[in-house]
Amino acid sequence: MIVSFSVSNFRSFSTEETFSLAASNRLTAHPNHTVSIPDSDQRVLRAGVLYGANGAGKSNLFKALHYVKSVAVRTRRKDRSTGREAFRLGGTADDPSTFDLQIIVAGMLYRFGFKANDQRITEEWLVKVSGGRETIIYERTTDSDGKVIVEAPGLKSVSEKLSALVTIGGPQNQSFLATVKATLDSSDFGEELNSILDWFEDDLKLIDPDSPFAGLGPYLANSPGRLEFASSFLNSVSTGIDHLEIKENEIREEDLPNFIPEEIVSGVRSDLRERKSGSVLLRRSDGNEMFIRKTSEGRCSLMTLLLAHKGRSGTNVEFELCDESDGTKRLLDLIPALFGVHSSNDVYVIDEIERSLHPNLVWAFLNYFLKSCSECRAQIIVTTHESNLLDQRLLRRDEIWFAEKDQTSSTRLYSLTDFKARNDSKISDHYLQGRFGAVPFLGDLDRLHEKVKQTV
Repeated sequence: MIVSFSVSNFRSFSTEETFSLAASNRLTAHPNHTVSIPDSDQRVLRAGVLYGANGAGKSNLFKALHYVKSVAVRTRRKDRSTGREAFRLGGTADDPSTFDLQIIVAGMLYRFGFKANDQRITEEWLVKVSGGRETIIYERTTDSDGKVIVEAPGLKSVSEKLSALVTIGGPQNQSFLATVKATLDSSDFGEELNSILDWFEDDLKLIDPDSPFAGLGPYLANSPGRLEFASSFLNSVSTGIDHLEIKENEIREEDLPNFIPEEIVSGVRSDLRERKSGSVLLRRSDGNEMFIRKTSEGRCSLMTLLLAHKGRSGTNVEFELCDESDGTKRLLDLIPALFGVHSSNDVYVIDEIERSLHPNLVWAFLNYFLKSCSECRAQIIVTTHESNLLDQRLLRRDEIWFAEKDQTSSTRLYSLTDFKARNDSKISDHYLQGRFGAVPFLGDLDRLHEKVKQTV
């Protein structure tokens, strides 16, 4: 779970801003929306919803988290930059960008963070927080000549190979955490670093508005429970879909050109020959997916996801995914956030959750998630314009945040708890009236209208 995230000098963030999901001790609503923070008397929230006008910086918080994840787990070529995007409007482009993420992983509270300029990660740290005290796992610095120095008091007794890597340090433009992942076997870097890397790689799920769920067909085909859940969910929200099914046709290798573009046939053949079993995913230009599954016996099957609608005669009419509406496709992208959430520890960060979805459906989606995860450490963070979610029957006031640009065009983050709001007040009306800020100012449109009239 994410407890807090601080960022500075990145995209629209100039000075440091913090998005905190630490629960307010003053609020008692929705007690099942909070989880205890290890070795602390504080609690962390299961949800965070960020509002703001277009261009206010909501999506830049999402992009900052995406960047942190990439720095944590991905290697970089020695001739590449760090990929950071500095704030460009305040003369601070040459200063380092700073990121600090406080997370709960495997029942412990950690802080992972770093400072980066265009050429190198200048500082990096991983510390464990217990009872308000921080224990350093490792600290890394990079000097002006590009020499990486790592001090790792928390890793001394893990393995000889890890100790040797601490001495070497690694590339200047890459995090030490990513260097460990790329250089050593998981058995060599210990349970603690394994847990941190697994959290970044597998548990932190970032869903942007335009990227489809890659591998949706295999995801559903590999679990009858997932397929049944997706069918029931789409049917219950009136998409017109009766059920989903996976169509499977056994094929021979020589038949591949009949189903897939000729220019990728050789690559698919090579991939299948290298595998003893498993799937090769193919995405067509129309957006539809198909995948070829190879069994341990060497047989190959072409698998396609189909969506069945009831025709007038009561019979099923099958559609491919590319034939469905943008809203249905978006729901399918979000299905993994709901299936199994009752036993999940995943953190879902969804940018523009309302994209192509009806307001009532967005409300129901968030409500289902929060009700389902009351016994686990799953968490959801979304950016949105959908004022329908500003509902105290759905969210606590400390789960609602706003983003707004100041006079320097820098993004500022603040919580609804900064304002006085009664438990029975209609927050959505107050927001749209501009009481909390973070709404577009439209006065210039009136002046533009008058100017156009004068010139016509």
